[in-house]
Amino acid sequence: MDPNQLPAAALRRARALLAAGGRRVLGIAAPPGAGKSTLAGQLLQALGPQVQVVPMDGFHLANSELQRLGRAGRKGAQDTFDALGYVDLLHRIRKQQPGETIYAPEFRRELEEGIAGAIAVHSDTRLIITEGNYLLLDTAPWDAVRGLLDEAWYVALDDTERQRRLLERHMRFGRERADALQWIATTDEPNARLVAASKHRADWVIEQAN
Repeated sequence: MDPNQLPAAALRRARALLAAGGRRVLGIAAPPGAGKSTLAGQLLQALGPQVQVVPMDGFHLANSELQRLGRAGRKGAQDTFDALGYVDLLHRIRKQQPGETIYAPEFRRELEEGIAGAIAVHSDTRLIITEGNYLLLDTAPWDAVRGLLDEAWYVALDDTERQRRLLERHMRFGRERADALQWIATTDEPNARLVAASKHRADWVIEQAN
């Protein structure tokens, strides 16, 4: 999949969800660096105000809390998120009442922190796209997510290319090359293996070309 081009099959599937009527929730899961955020953004651009993107990453625990818990060196692992808060938000999104606005957090990579109330979800938005690493895990509390999705996609990418993209991203946001490579090896890749093991729980797998 060209990172600059929305796959036609993805657009067709998203439009089918919209055509089903009512509120629909699409989940996009993938290992770090595979392109799930890019795909969600492309769908948002293509489908316009019918769609809102609510990323899982807004539920990163604050850096101060990660320090307190001794998990700062593993930021991005499954236990460095407020998973129950994320599940609660998905429940609210599914039960949203007419005229109600739900506010979701957003992760700001330039700050390396989540910002509360940054994303407004309006009741007349028909398709909510949520994307993140751990949407398909079958262990608590993440296992509650799958049942809250009308459809779940998994984005797969060759590990060499995915790691290249991760390295470029880490360096773009200020890491030195050696530090970025170390982070990929010790944090991103263990997370990627965990996420890859959940691939079978997706309704559709998007196999990307390099």
